[in-house]
Parts: sequence; structure tokens; C-alpha cells
Amino acid sequence: MIITSKELPVEHRTDERNGTLIRLLTPEQMHGKNRLFARILLKPGARAPYHQHEGDCEAYYILSGVGQANDNGIISQVKAGDIIFTDSGESHSIENTGDNDLEYIALITLV
Repeated sequence: MIITSKELPVEHRTDERNGTLIRLLTPEQMHGKNRLFARILLKPGARAPYHQHEGDCEAYYILSGVGQANDNGIISQVKAGDIIFTDSGESHSIENTGDNDLEYIALITLV
């Protein structure tokens, strides 16, 4: 199956998550094993707020930009090529602290 970029649903966000979320595959296409597979863009100053995962885990792969990640209370700078992994029972957030967009792939897998 080929899915063209024109077919991908784009969610434009204007709240604290200011930017876009592009769903790359649906949970049904991933046979119910993953909740989310998306390309996310955060505008400067935007963030994915601190939250906990229960029954699933999430990985972020940073494509471009710079940001600040909160990994269970430990604050770290992240940049293109870095991965943030949050297991079930753990918490995280990410904020765009740069002057350009922060773009990353997010994958939430059920455990």
C-alpha cells in the first residue's frame, strides 16, 4: 500500500501544542498494536504537556529543531537525531525552545 502525503489527515493545533499533527497510519492499519504513529510539528514556544503513560509506551524521534524534554522530572536538551522513550508508568513532556519549528515522529505502542 502506498499512502501519498495528500491522503494523510492533518490536525492543526492552536493551543499550547501550537503546530500540526499528521497521522501517518491509523490504529486499524497497525492492527490495534499502536495507538499513534504521527509526524508532529511544534512552533517555537509550543509544547506537548507533561503526561503519564499507563498501558502504553511512547517514543519521539526528533527530526529537526531543538527543544527541552522532561523525562520523569529530569530536564534535558534534545535535537535532531535524539530519541525520547517513555515506558508505561513513566511521564514526559517536550517543549520547543528554539527559534525554528521542532519536528518529530511519535509512536505510541500498547504494552
